[in-house]
Amino acid sequence: MNDASPSTPRSKSKGLSPDQEQRQNWLSVLAKAPAEEVEALYQALPDQPIWTTIRPAETGMVMVRGRVGGDGNRFNMGEMTMTRGAVRLDNGVTGLGYVQGRSRRHAELTAVLDAMLQTPETKATVSKIVIEPLAQAQREAREIRARKAAATKVEFFTMVRGEG
Repeated sequence: MNDASPSTPRSKSKGLSPDQEQRQNWLSVLAKAPAEEVEALYQALPDQPIWTTIRPAETGMVMVRGRVGGDGNRFNMGEMTMTRGAVRLDNGVTGLGYVQGRSRRHAELTAVLDAMLQTPETKATVSKIVIEPLAQAQREAREIRARKAAATKVEFFTMVRGEG
């Protein structure tokens, strides 16, 4: 990962470089995927790396915040259980994993896959075998939810009575 510098192109919306946005996207896909699916796809990789645990997976609570109307004032919604961990591959690349819930294995695999995705030699393989199928499944689930919600949409209209 390159540090953002004035010469590095940055995203207008979030202030992130393209590399940072890409990493944010794959970490989001891994965190939202069911642990069993991440495990199965990890096992399907042709080569699993050797890694050292930097921070053993640990579970704790985080405060979840929301915004009124999606873009209004912030407010605390409540707490959520989260598990995080960090690993270093033998090539020296560090990966992080943050997942909802208490699955230590899910956090650990997310960290390993994060490090593999930062490694040029393994990025394409991990993207193809792990990230793309998970992202596709998540897109399809969102589309199904959107279709179900659209089916319940009610349109109201106003009739004008008379003139004046």
